[in-house]
Amino acid sequence: MEVAHATHAEVAAQRQPGRVARTLRSSIGSKTLMAVTGLGLLAFVIVHMLDNLQIFLGQERYNGFAAFLRSTGPLLWILRIGLLALFVLHVGAAVKVWRANKEARLEPYVFRASVRTGYAARTMIVSGMIVFAFVVYHLLHLTFGLTHPELFALRDPAGHHDVYSMVVLSFREWPVTVSYIVAQVLLCMHISHGASSAFQTLGITHPRWLWLKQGFGPGVATFIAAGNIAIPLACWIGIVQPGTGA
Repeated sequence: MEVAHATHAEVAAQRQPGRVARTLRSSIGSKTLMAVTGLGLLAFVIVHMLDNLQIFLGQERYNGFAAFLRSTGPLLWILRIGLLALFVLHVGAAVKVWRANKEARLEPYVFRASVRTGYAARTMIVSGMIVFAFVVYHLLHLTFGLTHPELFALRDPAGHHDVYSMVVLSFREWPVTVSYIVAQVLLCMHISHGASSAFQTLGITHPRWLWLKQGFGPGVATFIAAGNIAIPLACWIGIVQPGTGA
């Protein structure tokens, strides 16, 4: 009997990975993966915004923080790779859910007015793809310095990479500022719907938490939009000036 019990346990253990894989491949699994990775990316967006708001504290503080991040070496790259993995999983799950929804809609809606979805919900896949393109440009612009190499080469009086002046001078060009603002609006539309939907997907449906489901997405999206849009606008209109040595 003890041998039989051990055999059953082994069989169950062997079946478990397959069960997990099937769950992740299912519609519910894809939605759950999209919700979890989305919330993880949302946490990064908030922290990233708060870090960037240090530009209002001046050149020395902003460049010092950037130098500190670079000094972490491998840890910074581990974080970047982790974020990339989250992003790829989120996009992959979102595309899978979108395709499943599209295939399930065998017939067009007879009455369009009966579909009670907002504009942000209807354009999630489009806004997501535009935000993806913006992320690529953002990396080429401020992380790798491929779009404005002359600004990427700036150094401050302490000899640090002058990220502060690079950001300020980049946003003095109106096409750059406008593209960033448009991207932030689309990002926050995406967050407004997606963050609230994540709670629904994760099973937080009790009436007591209805305020969280309905208000968290719009609230955090507004907070992020205000912070991220304030930076390019302040640089563009001259509230934030280039640093010494720029």
